[in-house]
Amino acid sequence: QVQLVESGGGLVQPGGSLRLSCAASGSIFTIYAMGWYRQAPGKQRELVAAITSGGSTNYADSVKGRFTISRNNAKNTVYLQMNSLKPEDTAVYYCTADVLSSDGYEYDYWGQGTQVTVSS
Repeated sequence: QVQLVESGGGLVQPGGSLRLSCAASGSIFTIYAMGWYRQAPGKQRELVAAITSGGSTNYADSVKGRFTISRNNAKNTVYLQMNSLKPEDTAVYYCTADVLSSDGYEYDYWGQGTQVTVSS
């Protein structure tokens, strides 16, 4: 079993910044892609950003130039630096990881979510 623990959410004013972190632990052999999704009230969950084990990234158009995803493979941790935040970025942010487990099988795991609220 693998656990993803997120941190760093909170309340921030428009134009401000937050940094989310997500640490994976448990029966991990290696982690392939990691990413961040978000879900706003009344909306579908959407991909925000993703990063491969080699460092290739992709972003939703709505966050390009404002958000940066990165990871520390040695710590099994992924980060999301969010700058120039807008009220429409308000959502619950979820971390995901594509894990090759110690049992030889590949699984997708999700964190519990962390609330990000952008408001004055």
